[in-house]
Amino acid sequence: MENIQKNIRHLRNLKSLTQEELAEDLKVPRSRISSYEEGRSAPNIKMLVLLSNYFKIPVDILIKNDLTKSKDTSFIEVGNKRVLFPITVDESNENLIEVVPVKASAGYLSGYDDPEYIEQLQKIKLPFLPTGKHRAFPIKGDSMLPLKEGSYVVGKFIEDRKDITDNKTYVLLTLNDGMVYKRINNSIKERNTLLLISDNPLYQPYEISIDEVLEIWEYTCSINTQEYDKDELKISSIITMFNSLGVELEALKNIS
Repeated sequence: MENIQKNIRHLRNLKSLTQEELAEDLKVPRSRISSYEEGRSAPNIKMLVLLSNYFKIPVDILIKNDLTKSKDTSFIEVGNKRVLFPITVDESNENLIEVVPVKASAGYLSGYDDPEYIEQLQKIKLPFLPTGKHRAFPIKGDSMLPLKEGSYVVGKFIEDRKDITDNKTYVLLTLNDGMVYKRINNSIKERNTLLLISDNPLYQPYEISIDEVLEIWEYTCSINTQEYDKDELKISSIITMFNSLGVELEALKNIS
């Protein structure tokens, strides 16, 4: 438990508490907090649970991870616990974007809340993105045309589910379907559900309970990894594609 002494001090400082104030809140002597932070003793199981409940951080994260590089914004609320949500930066202190590779996308369901798993992902920098935490996810299938399979969607993490906006697209991590990218209609207030809609009309919309959703990432931009065929770029082909999606493009019809 070599991290625990550094973590207690760091979390206390994040809350702008003195050792005396933390000890008072935990109803223990100040000397005990001092002893933990100086590494002269280690908290027992009962004390670890007390610290976990106080800082709202799971015991395993308190023990396993070095939290000294984390900020208060590095944690997100999941139920009544705060989960470490590392924001990685480069040497210029600019945010880096983790890229979930195609081969590892299935494993993301079990590793999404594991800082060690996230730390191992490759990272890129896109300086034009708005503020917030972003991550890049691979697209599978053809349900969200014109994005091709193999493209990547960069999403901004949505912490408050009340911020989900109708008819915008999101990457969702779900308990039963894994990682999906869909257009969403928000029915949380009415039925505690989200309606997931594919832009390709060959796929039927379906509803899922919000309780099945583990993470939500709002579309920010996409990265194509394949070159478009010249026939796909013809105006007539573009019109056909959009018309199949129920979109009328009078201006493009006139050009053709």
